Amino acid sequence: MIDPEKKQSIEKKAAQMRRDILEMLAPPKIGHLGGSASCAEILAVLYFYKLRHDPLNPSWPGRDYFIMSKGHSCLAQYAALAEAGYFPREDIYRCKELGCHLQGHPDMRKTPGIEANTGSLGQGLSVGLGIALSAKLDNSDSKVYVLLGDGELAEGQVWEAAMAASAYKADNMVAIIDRNRLQATGPIKERMDMGMLREKWESFGWFVLEADGHDVTSLASALDEADTVFGGPKAIIANTVKGRGVPFAENNAAYHNSALTKDEYSIACSAADEVLYRGE
Repeated sequence: MIDPEKKQSIEKKAAQMRRDILEMLAPPKIGHLGGSASCAEILAVLYFYKLRHDPLNPSWPGRDYFIMSKGHSCLAQYAALAEAGYFPREDIYRCKELGCHLQGHPDMRKTPGIEANTGSLGQGLSVGLGIALSAKLDNSDSKVYVLLGDGELAEGQVWEAAMAASAYKADNMVAIIDRNRLQATGPIKERMDMGMLREKWESFGWFVLEADGHDVTSLASALDEADTVFGGPKAIIANTVKGRGVPFAENNAAYHNSALTKDEYSIACSAADEVLYRGE
């Protein structure tokens, strides 16, 4: 169980990451604010509590693996990698600029800490499964974590990988679903309704947990419980708010991928700073 001091530290890192996401979207840049903001705590708990990784040696064979299947939300991962020390934090100010290693979708050939090129939705779970099964063949105790968007679950390849993971008993893999209930064009319920999400994953042979995706303790507890389950893959449904922490963007599909006005940017930064520096 996560201790209070560690919890506070991770909450602070999540707040800094959300602020850095805004830095990467300073006008006139266009980017995926909504889905990046919704997964800040998920990535903060992974990188600063759960994952075995080494920023000084990103290819360390003993590491755990994280795959950002919803690659358009890579701004959150860039913020986590910068906070962890994979590259200088100053790099985030050049995000999406020509020649910078931080582009609109992750590139494993250019950015340290990125394990797979993602962005074409639906592929990350297959990539993660391949890594997980390879680790088993190598008798490695490395674990694989894959973050998917709930809108991404409309992709058929996700469920092919889910079936295969169950069939091959990939108990070294955890899928985390960022369930913010919105996709690019509006509510998922009105587009491709996923229905009973927990029951769907269970019917595919997965052990399923649920967590508050913005509560560090809830996420850490779910990840810890997943460690105790053997014989098959695990899924954590993390309930989140799209655009979390940005008042005008919360639960607003218009900010899935957009440019902020100067006034919006100022309002967003003020809200993020209020959380980041609260109590100081």
